[in-house]
Amino acid sequence: MGKQINVALIGNPNTGKTSVFNALTGLNQKVGNYPGITVEKKEGICKLPRGVKAHILDLPGTYSLNASSLDESVVIELLLNKNDKDFPDVAVVVCDVENLKRNLLLYTQIKDLQIPTILAINMADRMTYKGISLDIDILEKELNTKIAIISTKKNQGIHELKTLIADYKKLPVTPCLNISVIDPDYFKSLEDTFPKQLLYKLWLVISQDANFGEIERQEFDALKDFKTKSKADLKRLQQKETIKRYQFINNVLKKGQLIDLSKAKDLRIKLDRILTHKVWGYVIFIAILLLIFQAIYDWSGVPMDFIDNTFASLSEWANNVLPSGPFTSLLAEGVIPGIGGVVIFIPQIAFLFFFIALLEESGYMSRVVFLMDKIMRPFGLSGKSVVPLISGTACAIPAVMATRNIESWKERLITILVTPFTTCSARLPVYLILIALVIPQGRIFGFSYQALTLLLLYLIGFGAALGAAFVLHKTLNIRSKSFFVVEMPNYKTPLFKNVAITVIEKTKAFVFGAGKIILAISVVLWFLASYGPGENFNNAETIVSQQVASQNLSEDELNQQIASFKLENSYIGIAGHAIEPAISPLGYDWKIGIAVLTSFAAREVFVGTLATIYSVGSDDEDTIKNRMAKEVHTVTKAPVFNLASGISLMLFYAFAMQCMSTLAIVKRETNGWKWPMFQLISMSILAYVVALAAYQFLK
Repeated sequence: MGKQINVALIGNPNTGKTSVFNALTGLNQKVGNYPGITVEKKEGICKLPRGVKAHILDLPGTYSLNASSLDESVVIELLLNKNDKDFPDVAVVVCDVENLKRNLLLYTQIKDLQIPTILAINMADRMTYKGISLDIDILEKELNTKIAIISTKKNQGIHELKTLIADYKKLPVTPCLNISVIDPDYFKSLEDTFPKQLLYKLWLVISQDANFGEIERQEFDALKDFKTKSKADLKRLQQKETIKRYQFINNVLKKGQLIDLSKAKDLRIKLDRILTHKVWGYVIFIAILLLIFQAIYDWSGVPMDFIDNTFASLSEWANNVLPSGPFTSLLAEGVIPGIGGVVIFIPQIAFLFFFIALLEESGYMSRVVFLMDKIMRPFGLSGKSVVPLISGTACAIPAVMATRNIESWKERLITILVTPFTTCSARLPVYLILIALVIPQGRIFGFSYQALTLLLLYLIGFGAALGAAFVLHKTLNIRSKSFFVVEMPNYKTPLFKNVAITVIEKTKAFVFGAGKIILAISVVLWFLASYGPGENFNNAETIVSQQVASQNLSEDELNQQIASFKLENSYIGIAGHAIEPAISPLGYDWKIGIAVLTSFAAREVFVGTLATIYSVGSDDEDTIKNRMAKEVHTVTKAPVFNLASGISLMLFYAFAMQCMSTLAIVKRETNGWKWPMFQLISMSILAYVVALAAYQFLK
């Protein structure tokens, strides 16, 4: 087996870079963050010809090496730092065949850094459709590289790209043009002062205001003392550089590219007129959301019932087959119900990610961002705030990270503070189980009441985000002067492979992320519910037997009474009763109170907690939904989960900041605990007041 080489995938946004990454790595990939920085890092392994293995790094999308955001700075810092473990042996610049002129600017800059570079021209399947023809021999000669013509949609050219990567040592590293002609005297002086350094590397360090890693320390310090130009002069030189590069690119494309406009067939303009219409655009978006939520309910029913019954049977099997004792009790009443409380929602969460991936892959999500910009502005938010708010429907953590693209600190801060209001996938298990319990079956215009309720909860979350942004905009005196620019990519048929990888990776991350927390909490909850202090817990059988001696209860009924008495006098029962006065006005009993408290770790823990609590000491191995439906108040015998308490709970979770991980990331992004604590306290108070009002009105 040969050595492993580092490959950097680089390109403008919307060039299909992620599709190329997926085609090269498949499911052999992982997502993390760059060390010390909350920018997403995607990397994977790819097997190349002749036994070579490649470590593929999918860098954030960037238009050039003139950084204007943190994402773009990450790209430049890696390309300038040869000591970085991820420094590429070869760079693959991914271009869109329809936007070669714009994409090649970045390519020519990377060539100036003398890194072996391959040009991957993507979406080749659209060439005939758009009337585009390329002379590859001329382009390779003029651009001084090797070119791979690929179509990830039709899986063409990927093998050829792998072969070129494996043969990267044969690639020429000479630049495409001599950039020093923009100011010969200045660049000659720079070259004479630092003869050991690459000239374009020095120019990037001087012209960019960023931390560029480990250029040799002494020379880096000397560079600071080098007599540089003013910021205005440097800006003018950057503009001259860009003009010079585009002159070169235009000359190359005149020789190597032909576009026959008579063959180009384009429905994009017609579709954009409809999908971004000031009225119909919103109507279509709401209709799409409604269809998505209806499909989530209709398609996931069978697999969810199967999973629910499987876990109930698994608990019963553990109780019947394994020897009785604390371990069996922990397994049957703690671990299995707790994990089942998350696994049951895999079908619905997978469908949610599936539809989000379809919207992103097709190019429609960019239209939504453009459409929503008009709504954002009156609330003091940047148009770029829409991206975190929409991505918050998956998870608030990467959504908060996505605010790094917002240049204005004030706009970014407001976006960070209001993003957790949007309904994330962690809230979905809570909503789904409660909707199933308290919202009746029935349809209106073909849509079920339950799907409409779920849509309404999503709209409430988005509305709360806008309302909170408006209040912050007024009270914090925030002014927005930034411009909103969003690229409208071409409409594309979603690639099944990309959608499948997105669904598998995100669902896996959700399940394992939530599963770790729930497994730990389930063990703790089982212990707290299975043991207790004092005589009441230790002598539960004697006390209950004396209390019901005259009632002629069956053995099963007696055991149920004993289990209930022990639970109330366990550690968790005592804690639950202690907080009950504060939560009973919201319609919650002490068991729901415990679930609310534990779900501060993660919202989805709510269902798993109730599943564990209701299982402890119970011989009735039923499904989670049925256990919750059977739960009644001790005195009134009325169902705990009715319309009033269910709506109250859903609204509580719609507004509450029930996620420690999000708080941690907000702390990191705002460099202190001031804003996350403000977020936690204000959202909790709002959630309590809204839930209280809803229950008191509906009960």
